Amino acid sequence: MEKVILVSQCAAADDAWCARLRGPVAAELLDLGLPGLTINVKDAAVRDSLMTLTTLNPPVAAVLSLWTDQHYGAQVAAAVELLAGESDAVAGYLVTESVPLRAPEVELGSRTPGLANVALLRRPPELDEPTWRTRWHRDHTPVAIETQATFGYTQNAVVRALTPDAPAVAAIVEELFPADAVTDLKAFFGAADDADLAARIDRMVASTARFGANRNVDTVPTSRYVLRSAVRATG
Repeated sequence: MEKVILVSQCAAADDAWCARLRGPVAAELLDLGLPGLTINVKDAAVRDSLMTLTTLNPPVAAVLSLWTDQHYGAQVAAAVELLAGESDAVAGYLVTESVPLRAPEVELGSRTPGLANVALLRRPPELDEPTWRTRWHRDHTPVAIETQATFGYTQNAVVRALTPDAPAVAAIVEELFPADAVTDLKAFFGAADDADLAARIDRMVASTARFGANRNVDTVPTSRYVLRSAVRATG
């Protein structure tokens, strides 16, 4: 089984658009027979997050994770076409998934509690791929878990783009935070006080700078909906 991520850019995305995406559009996607489907939408519950960073124009409004037997097959092609009808632009990526911290299971179709922060990372040109991956996976992963209040952490390394003109992205990361993290930096970092917050931020920034994740990055606050779980189906 393979994982494909579709990134939807939409300038006019509002709550009605988000509801349509996780409602009727999700139903059509499920009808394709995808073994797994998760939809992340930038809706009112998270839209004002303090940790939002945007480089793409139009901005990212939704991120869809699909599991399929063939990334080059009819299911993914139909999903791209369907999402393109709802978006200004759609980019598809074949990814490999690592899960340093698995999120708790929730009822299928229900909103995962809290903030799902999705980051689109680019590899800086001065770093070769092995060095970049080592600094990200081996060095940064424990720092991210230790300095933030995450209760779910998924790393998707991009194998290649699947759609024409897809923005160059090296990885797509999803981290889950408590709901208070939307507006409270202490809640985001799990800090006890201002001094603890400053120390955590300093450590985090130093770590992200080593592999270029402190610049040229999109961070998209989302609400996460697991519609069909490939993990539950297989295990």
